[in-house]
Amino acid sequence: MTAPTAPDSNVRAWLPGFLTVAVIWGASFLFIKIGVRELHPLYVTLGRVVAGALTLLVALAVLRDRLPRDPKLWLHMVVIAAVGVALPFTFFGYGEQRVSSILAGIWNATTPLVVLPMAVLVFRTERMTARRAIGMTLGFLGVLVVLGAWRGLGGAEFTGQLFCFAAAACYGLSIPYQKRFVAGRPESGVALSAAQLLVAAGQLAIVAPLVAGAPPAPTSLSFDVIASVLALGALGTGLAFVINLRTIRLAGASTASTVTYLIPIFAVLIGVLALDEQLAWYQPVGAVIVLAGVAVSQRLLGRRRPRRGPDPGPDPAVAPQQSVEPAVPR
Repeated sequence: MTAPTAPDSNVRAWLPGFLTVAVIWGASFLFIKIGVRELHPLYVTLGRVVAGALTLLVALAVLRDRLPRDPKLWLHMVVIAAVGVALPFTFFGYGEQRVSSILAGIWNATTPLVVLPMAVLVFRTERMTARRAIGMTLGFLGVLVVLGAWRGLGGAEFTGQLFCFAAAACYGLSIPYQKRFVAGRPESGVALSAAQLLVAAGQLAIVAPLVAGAPPAPTSLSFDVIASVLALGALGTGLAFVINLRTIRLAGASTASTVTYLIPIFAVLIGVLALDEQLAWYQPVGAVIVLAGVAVSQRLLGRRRPRRGPDPGPDPAVAPQQSVEPAVPR
């Protein structure tokens, strides 16, 4: 028997892909903002899910992989597709009808704060520690700062922020559900994610016409909207996931998971430069407090004891979309 090898530490091998994923997922909020200008949020979600599913099916063919065969797994996918894909994607769309893409990107960073209590209290896949409790408390203080709670809460912007937080809460439910019922299966991450997207596409194809009416003719949509929806699916929900799996193989899951801290930064930069969006002073301050809370709860601040052996993978409460488990990127 041979000892497992540590991930390649050559930064030049994995850093370009790592930064590419951060940019793509940070830009996803820009694409949503453009998409909801002319499309109902449900149709933005349907379009990106279909494009993402097709991209991952192509990846499966290239990798000579295949979709899962277990019927019980597909039943779990019904839950995961609804709570982890269709609902959060749509909630971000509703949110960005009322708030900037910058704020949506900031709210995405609160996902680990919801994942942890769900994992501890509901699914029993994690345990609470004093450090995690302190980190969660700090993170939720940051949420209040992002909201500007001292200014009073209400209005369309507050509603939009609630939609964005609801999206993060959906991820907070779906990630520990996946860890409890799907983690450790022999299927690849690409196969499991493709299955999620196919099921979500079926769900949305039924719900979208009932809620939003008949879809608009593609010829009635602007090029920017069509391109944004395709980019959301092909890049953000497809290609970025495959690139991130490569980063996990080369640098280790813990390193790959730190892309979570770059996504809000790129979301802010892209929103300011591409859409001329503005931030109130307290919103980036709150975002920093949120990320600090996540870092404290996950022992990313301060001294850490060195681990022996290979990297076991990221805690899903750090960066759920970066796990090799079947989570779908933003």
